[in-house]
Amino acid sequence: MTLSSEVSAETASSCEHAGRAQVMAVVKADGYGHGATRAARAALAGGAAELGVATVAEALALRADGITAPVLAWLHPPGIDFGPALLADVEIAVSSERQLDELLDAARRTGRTATVTLKVDTGLNRNGVHPSQYPSMLAALGRAVAEEAIRPRGLMSHMVFADQPANPVNDLQAQRFSEMLAQAGAQGVRFEVAHLANSSATMSRRDLAFDLVRPGVAVYGLSPVPELGDMGLIPAMTVKCPVALVKSIRAGESVSYGHTWTAERDTNLALLPVGYADGVFRSLGGRLEVLINGKRRPGVGRICMDQFVVDLGPGRTDVAEGDEAILFGPGTGGEPTAQDWADLLGTIHYEVVTSPRGATTRTYREAQTIEP
Repeated sequence: MTLSSEVSAETASSCEHAGRAQVMAVVKADGYGHGATRAARAALAGGAAELGVATVAEALALRADGITAPVLAWLHPPGIDFGPALLADVEIAVSSERQLDELLDAARRTGRTATVTLKVDTGLNRNGVHPSQYPSMLAALGRAVAEEAIRPRGLMSHMVFADQPANPVNDLQAQRFSEMLAQAGAQGVRFEVAHLANSSATMSRRDLAFDLVRPGVAVYGLSPVPELGDMGLIPAMTVKCPVALVKSIRAGESVSYGHTWTAERDTNLALLPVGYADGVFRSLGGRLEVLINGKRRPGVGRICMDQFVVDLGPGRTDVAEGDEAILFGPGTGGEPTAQDWADLLGTIHYEVVTSPRGATTRTYREAQTIEP
């Protein structure tokens, strides 16, 4: 199975929506399944100024691949050694005094001043310093600054309802964030940049941009608010494979494990050499369609670990072994999209595009302009 993608054009679109704010392209989870390093390079070429990842390991992998742009990592288990990150000039976001203490330990051991972002919780109740602990955290930051162990660069938070642009919680979070920014200044802690907006807010709430925005899924051409349409974005990922086998069966014959599908008439079948071990969800058995030679073809029977079957219909078939089958893509050629899969699965397209694995190989293409 082959995955191909283009990212730079979609980053440029995010930059346009960001207005005066800088763009931090989020390339966590292996670039949302698109390949972190290639996605990072394309995003930077498209206008992103910085990169964001979840873990230190992800940041160090980018550095190992030659990415020199600013990188921020914000999710850390207890006991992590921040030393390698500081030596690689990775910016660290901390969400607790314990994390700050571990970062300070690394700064002292390496002799490197740590560039720090403080992540605060404005309502998501996930990662980030709780408001009740914020004064103590600011005091700890102040002491670390006095020690010259850290440089406080950013204040960040994450939104709850950004995919619902009119939800009043968005404004409440922005208000809390602004108040926490002012509170830091009053305690003598000055942040160079503040950032709250994710993809949804970047594309639909420019008033929440602050100094920097952090688009994630939009960088890959996926609408962060599907209810609002494609928002001018074109999905970067196409997943396809060759037809491995074409065969004919008689009416009354059944297909795959459990014989859950039986042919009502003589028909032709195509075998596709991908399955749930490669990211084709087993629950899509008998529900998904693929595009072969410009026509949608229904999947039939159960999806297996490494293969599934599609019905080509009766009579002489126009499909040959080796022909390309598109599982999902941007939809511009009539193929299903990641959002189509998400709708069938009752999930979000984030899960769909981060699922290809196993026998999947990646190829990359230059961004293309598709005329309306």
